[in-house]
Amino acid sequence: MADASVLTIRVPSDLKQRIETVADKQGVSINQLAMYMFTREVSGMEAGEKMAAYWTGYTRERLAAGFDAVMAKVKRRRSPRWDRMPKK
Repeated sequence: MADASVLTIRVPSDLKQRIETVADKQGVSINQLAMYMFTREVSGMEAGEKMAAYWTGYTRERLAAGFDAVMAKVKRRRSPRWDRMPKK
């Protein structure tokens, strides 16, 4: 680890016990587990923010029109018998 910092956090004792249990089951240290979990959660949050920014300005109608345009390019053909919806 080239550039490491120390982060001290306070957690309830029952959560600490749960973290220790999970780390033990995974065969890693609490530090390794915490780094993995923090990285995963922060990455998820960043991805969510990027997706929200990307889709800003798109309306439901615009998205539906784009979907319809793509689907219009799909060649029409009969579905195999096994892939058909049962008729009511």
